Formats: sequence, C-alpha cells, structure tokens
Amino acid sequence: MPLRRRDLLKLGSLTSLAASMPGLAEEMGHPTAALPSPERKADITLRIGASLVELAPDRIVSTTTYNGQFPGPLLRLQEGVRTIVDVHNDTDTPEQLHWHGQFQPVAVDGAAEEGTPFIPARGMRRIALTPGPAGFRFYHTHLVAGADLNIGQYNGLVGPVYIEPRNEPGAYDREVFLVLKEFQPSFSRGGDMAMDFLSPGGQRADLKESGESAMRASLAMDKVRGYEVGYQAFSINGQMLGHGDPIRVKAGERVLFHVLNGSATEIRSLALPGHTFKVVALDGNPVPRLAEVPVLWIGTAERVSAVVDMKHPGVWVLGDLADDDRQRGMGIVIEYAGHRGKPQWAKPKPFSWDYRRFSKPGAAPSVPDDVIDMRFEKQNAADHGFNVWTINGKAFSMDKMEVMFRLQHGKRYRLRMQNASDDIHPMHLHRHSFEIASIAGKPTGGVIKDVAMLGGYQTMELDFVADQLGLSLFHCHMQLHMDFGFMALFDCT
Repeated sequence: MPLRRRDLLKLGSLTSLAASMPGLAEEMGHPTAALPSPERKADITLRIGASLVELAPDRIVSTTTYNGQFPGPLLRLQEGVRTIVDVHNDTDTPEQLHWHGQFQPVAVDGAAEEGTPFIPARGMRRIALTPGPAGFRFYHTHLVAGADLNIGQYNGLVGPVYIEPRNEPGAYDREVFLVLKEFQPSFSRGGDMAMDFLSPGGQRADLKESGESAMRASLAMDKVRGYEVGYQAFSINGQMLGHGDPIRVKAGERVLFHVLNGSATEIRSLALPGHTFKVVALDGNPVPRLAEVPVLWIGTAERVSAVVDMKHPGVWVLGDLADDDRQRGMGIVIEYAGHRGKPQWAKPKPFSWDYRRFSKPGAAPSVPDDVIDMRFEKQNAADHGFNVWTINGKAFSMDKMEVMFRLQHGKRYRLRMQNASDDIHPMHLHRHSFEIASIAGKPTGGVIKDVAMLGGYQTMELDFVADQLGLSLFHCHMQLHMDFGFMALFDCT
C-alpha cells in the first residue's frame, strides 16, 4: 500500500534528525559517510520545488521540477571523483532522489525501500556521491504515488547525468541530449498495450493461458479492467513539437543523440525521416556490436545513445511513430543550415526492436552460480479499481518492507523471469547492471543494461553479480505497476 502523507512526514523528520546526529544516523543504518562536512561548498545544488513549464504558449503546466526547469539540469560528472550534492526540498512532501544506473551505497541510492533517508519537507540533505559507472545515467524522484498523479514520476522531477567515459563510444561532432516526457496525466480504464515491435515475438502458451484465464475470471465477476494512465501533453526537452528552437545541424555533421525516456508509464519510439541511428550505447553502456536502425524503441527509464550522420538536408520531424502522441507534442524539429519551411514527417516501414541486434555474435553469458525464478502476475482491479502486481504470488508491502531474495556477495545470479500478463514490463535493478542472457527462450550475451523490456507472456533471463552489499530494489519501472506491488528487495551479505 502507498505510504500515507503523515507516514512520509514522520520519516522525513526522522531522517532530518539523523542527518544532524551522526550517532542516530548509524543507529538507523545510514553510514555517516553520506553526510560530508558542512564546511565544504557543494559541487552541485538541486532545488525541488513547484514551477511552471511552458510546453507551448497555450499549454503551461504546473509541476514539480529541479531548479525550476524541465528537464532538470544536465549533470556532467567525472567517474570516481567524489562530488558533493546539496538537495533542497521546497515542497511539503519528503522526497527521494534516485541516482538511476549508478552503483551507489544504500544511503545515497535514493530509495526508501532500501533505507535511503528522505530529503525532508522544507529541508535539505547533503549527499556525497562517487559517480560511476561511466556513461549516460539520470536522476529522478522515487516516491510511491499510488492514486496521486501529482507526485512520483508523474511530475517533472527528471534530469540527465553524463559520467565522462575514459574512451568515447564512437566518433561524433557534437552531442544532443533529449528527454522524452508526458504531462497532464489522468486515469482511464485498461486497454491493450502495443507489443508487436519487440523481437523475438514468441509468447509462451502456458503463460498466456494463465493470464487470460485470470482476466476472464475477473471480468466474469463483473469487474471492469483496472486503471491505466493516459496523458494530454507530450514533449521533448519540455517543449511540444513545433514550439521552442529546432535542433540546427549542418550537412555532413555526425550528431550523437543521448535519448532518455523520462516517462512514468509510457514506452516511446523515435524516427527521423531519411536518416538512421547507429546505436553505440544502451543505458549508458557501450554495445558489443554497433548497429544501424531506422527506429529507436525506448522503454520507461531506458536510454539510447546513437550517432546520426546528417546527410539528408531539409527540415524534418524527429518524432514518435504514434500519430496521436506526435501530433500532441512528442517530437522535435531537425533543421539543416540553409533550409526553411514546414517540417516534414514520413512514417518508416515496420521495424522490430531486438536487443540481440547489439550483442556480439556468438557471445554467451557466464554460467551463473545460482538461478532465481520469478513469475509476474496481474490481479485485475483488485485494489479499489487498480491492478495489483505480484512476484511469485506476493505483492510488495510498503508497510512490511520484507526481503524476498537473499544474495551472497560476489556470486553471479540469473533472474529467470516469467511474465504471465499481457503487459510489457521495463524491469530495473537498483545499484547494479545486468547482462541479458536470453529473450523468449533465445540465448544472447554481451548486452549490459539496467532496464530491459520484458514482453507480454514472454520469458527473459538477466545475469548480474551481487557486488553491492545491503538492500537493492528490483521493480517494474512503470510507476503504476511498482506502486501496486511490482517490487522486490534483494539483500546481499
């Protein structure tokens, strides 16, 4: 169940007190190493507060942002160089700031489920951050929103992080960071999620029968389909298509696009007519095999870094394949020097997104020390009209915060995931990266990520080394799913 506001306020007060009393901090399990000396000036200051975001002249939204802007400021960090971050919270709700994709200790990572102290309401927290690993990461809020569409990842608390690598992944002339995000969310009754873009596309018959049987039984009891979330406004870098400055390029340039899907619940696509994307990194990790694709498909919280050779002059729309979403803002104009006029759009031919395309041919992951079997199921409209999600039959409880899986430090584990629902789930593991070992029964290796889309009624295997002591949160990155049970805690000792 979501934390009640008074519980959040209580936790915020306790963690604020802990920050001022090292003894209490240690007693609460939060090492004082996360509380650097107040005499040192912060390297980065972030302020969480309400602000207006002008998506278009006639579409101004009120939301919560970092430093009064959306997206939050790009943070360029040096791997391994200790960085002091002061986070001020100017709202009435205790907050968390999650350093997504980084290997941070529990006290820094930014998840209450692991035990990270809250940033107190109307207060601040100083964090000592040792950035790593290198590559494209990001930071975002990590609250349980439940039925409140004003908090959690529904608001504007998203910002990119780039940790400078020792070796750049591919030659390019300049970088462009793009943050994809929807605004003005509202609840609707469940519908079907498009899944035909994922490859391999096979569904396992027993998982499909189990999921469809459960749904039939629910509907036979006169239940309607559980709530989903839809949006009214779509944006790239806080601007709806046709508003704000275009990305101006020159013929012959090689532009490295770093694309972040900052959505709370949506899977996004991007295409640029007459151009292809040479993917060089996924979730900030260089891919074993560079591959050119006509379309990027990006799950919730995934990142793709891709080089585009600018060799098709004109004025174009870089936009989502979904006509409704693109026309409501999910796009940005690419304008070549010397060209003017109405931006042109042309839908590409159907294209399947396959993580194996970026793997090293013949690569196979190491044999794991242990295998963890995980089965994901949906209980339709089981909690006041919201779907409840279970892992191995259990929905995560924010009241109990129970550990589901216990790990031994240094061992290599394989997560054998079975999806008995028709939804795509972008699965995320905090404080670790993982290697995709198989998709829908098809083996692969070499692709390192921290979020991976698991298709409906499909299986996927992910390998990781338990090299981070303490609690680590594993969850579907769709806010509506994680809020209603789709989380599990690992404890590494």
